[in-house]
Amino acid sequence: MRVPGPIDLHTHSSVSDGTETPAELIAAAAAAGIGTVALTDHDSTAGWAEASEAAERTGVGLLPGMELSTRRGWASIHMLGYLFDPADEALLAETTRIRTDRLSRAETMVDRIAQDYELEWADVVAQTTPGATVGRPHIADALVARGHSRDRGEAFATILHWRAGYYEPHYAPEPLEGVRLIRAAGGVPVIAHPAVSRDRLPPVDYLAELVDAGLFGVEARHRDNSPDGVRELLRLADHFGLQITGSSDYHGTGKHNRLGENTTDPEVAEMIIAEATGWKPVLPEQSTRT
Repeated sequence: MRVPGPIDLHTHSSVSDGTETPAELIAAAAAAGIGTVALTDHDSTAGWAEASEAAERTGVGLLPGMELSTRRGWASIHMLGYLFDPADEALLAETTRIRTDRLSRAETMVDRIAQDYELEWADVVAQTTPGATVGRPHIADALVARGHSRDRGEAFATILHWRAGYYEPHYAPEPLEGVRLIRAAGGVPVIAHPAVSRDRLPPVDYLAELVDAGLFGVEARHRDNSPDGVRELLRLADHFGLQITGSSDYHGTGKHNRLGENTTDPEVAEMIIAEATGWKPVLPEQSTRT
């Protein structure tokens, strides 16, 4: 199955914390010369239908997916899942629980921030689209709109940083459970940007458990990964036989990340498609959406 390149396997739309609708994201990918893109909104598949229709119109290949929130101890570890069944009951129940807790967590943080800054929940709602997975980026946008921060980056580095005292964690399953859920739904799991620093990598024994549970690969090509972390990550990937992916983590104007700044080899994308049993990609001249 031919997968046209360049291939960018990690992007976000306004269904979560991107600034473009799924259709606008696909249009942006086409304009940037991207051959195939994966839509991976946080804990949601609500953008799949719109993105698929846009992909069929524009000729951009699409791998529908999701960035599943997972946590081990205090460490947030995101799990990219591709081509799983979006109606799978266990996965759907877990993402519903995550999104519900994300919402209450955001409300708690806004209440805390409002004690020191002029900010209301309505300000955050104004930065979201109906049904979006609400998160800290929307609070950041509200802080920018209120003039408390210049951009998302400054908001995350100051008011929304955990050291500022307003932070509140949200529920997320263990990464091992995330891998199992994605595989049980017929999908293919990849750890998102795991090499921010060498000491943030999953311990070797835990990584072995993830591999045994069905982990497919690691997102080694990502702007947030550190050079030292990537070197160790590549060594571990080689040891465990994990595949390497590359992505932009594009958020529209929400981040500086640009479409296609890191890409995935076509052979790896083809392996993902071959292993997936939950959903089919949309590829040029081969409309395969189920």
